[in-house]
Amino acid sequence: VQLQASGGGLVQAGGSLRLSCAASGGTFNLYAMGWFRQAPGKEREFVTAINLSASTTYYRDSVKGRFTISRDNGKNMVYLQMSSLKPEDTAVYYCASKIGILSFHPGDYAAWGQGTQVTVSS
Repeated sequence: VQLQASGGGLVQAGGSLRLSCAASGGTFNLYAMGWFRQAPGKEREFVTAINLSASTTYYRDSVKGRFTISRDNGKNMVYLQMSSLKPEDTAVYYCASKIGILSFHPGDYAAWGQGTQVTVSS
């Protein structure tokens, strides 16, 4: 599967952004989907993930209540709605896919999008 993320940008603290990830070349509803992020000088970290049927989601603690992951299997899309953004959310955001169950670990994800920059100004 090929993934393409979009929707990043510059936003003030407290603002919102919606990231999108378009999947192609695979059977989308076989894949768990995740969003990860990487800030300059830091390792890539898990943000959120959603299972095949969208019945289960995971979030890192720092984004719970502010970020929401969703998917539309009919459109081969996954979304990340980000609200109440903070400067520490600034990073390149990547969507990723893996066959089967959810995982927090980047190494478990086989396909990655190209990343989209999110910058939150204070």
